[in-house]
Amino acid sequence: MKTPSTHLFRAVAAAGLMLAAGASTGYAAMSATAVTDLNVRAGPGPQYPTVGLATRGSPAVLDGCIQGSNWCRISVNGIRGWAYARYLATDLGGSSVVIEQRRTDLAIPSVTYQVQPGDPTIATTAEPLELIGPVEEVDAITPPPAVSTYITENPADTVYLEGEPVIGAALPSTVAVREIPDYGYDYVTINGQPVLVEPATRRIVYVYR
Repeated sequence: MKTPSTHLFRAVAAAGLMLAAGASTGYAAMSATAVTDLNVRAGPGPQYPTVGLATRGSPAVLDGCIQGSNWCRISVNGIRGWAYARYLATDLGGSSVVIEQRRTDLAIPSVTYQVQPGDPTIATTAEPLELIGPVEEVDAITPPPAVSTYITENPADTVYLEGEPVIGAALPSTVAVREIPDYGYDYVTINGQPVLVEPATRRIVYVYR
């Protein structure tokens, strides 16, 4: 089973990151924790480049979330960016709760993002597909190098989903996956990152970063 990792953070330089604050003056910053290995992105959406990785258990400071969206602005280990509320937890009355599920109770302030020229865009639908269900523990796997080589030589087109490709999340039934010869897992590229998927459950079991 997957075990909590040490609090490490890998920062990657990202040009053109500009964030516009919308939180009320005098707001006391809220602490948060990454509930799984989680991308921190340059903007509030899966199309934005990754500026860092908050590993499971990493402490963060939450500025707030965009109104009507699950994208929240956080600071973690000196890096500021955007993360998905489904994978962030904080304290409420002595219990750890997922921010997405208890946003009203937590009185999360609203922040805004100022779109910049050249920001990446993706085609959207009225009801965008989203990674399904809560993150669950899954059997950890360590794919052999040959699997990475096969995926590199047979790249899949990126499928953009609301949320993040994280261990334990399940793919919507309409997302097609590809088989890997003589291997027990399938693969697909979600939000720019190849992932391995358990065929029976369609849960992500490995993310290539």
